[in-house]
Amino acid sequence: MSDAEAREVYAKARLGESVTLGSRPGVLVVDFSCGFTDPECTLGADMTEQVEATKRLLDAARAKGLPVIFTTIGFEPSLKDGGLWLEKVPALSDLQIGGRWVEIDPRLEPREGETIVMKKGASAFFGTNLVSILVSQRVDTVILCGATTSGCVRATAIDLLQNGWPAIVPRECVGDRAQAPHDANLFDIQAKYADVVSVEEALDYVESVPGKVGAPA
Repeated sequence: MSDAEAREVYAKARLGESVTLGSRPGVLVVDFSCGFTDPECTLGADMTEQVEATKRLLDAARAKGLPVIFTTIGFEPSLKDGGLWLEKVPALSDLQIGGRWVEIDPRLEPREGETIVMKKGASAFFGTNLVSILVSQRVDTVILCGATTSGCVRATAIDLLQNGWPAIVPRECVGDRAQAPHDANLFDIQAKYADVVSVEEALDYVESVPGKVGAPA
């Protein structure tokens, strides 16, 4: 089945409508840690373009004073906190707390006051306090960036929907190790879980919402 045929089938099934966005978005950057953005790591790939696009979005959000939250995957040296996931994906054992691969990619320039959530599963919600973080910062919409599209981004998009947060996914701000799973999962995310948009559309949305009083220019 071609892409055009698949889109027709999905349209007939009434999939892929748009979610209603709020006025207090936050940017959630999933697992753009060095372990995923540096090809020197077994898990990594060259995500320079995606990181740079995400940095543009972060700069706009920071100028507005909007919440910025990062996630990273990290395990204790014993790896006993990895559960079954490490059996399925042994390379995850490289992501040990305190090591470079767990650090947020420095090109994103994470700032003091921006939350970093340590997770041990695919979804940013699984086993974390992300719900309370979003609620306490009054986030009503999430701009979802990060890696990988077919793994932790998709899992997080599903949980955002299920927990009641409308989300947009700027396609230039998410990446994967291979194009086919990236494309297929963006197709599914758009159909079922969030709105897949261009980074320019995401920037326009950020510019359209009220900024925090006293936010840096």
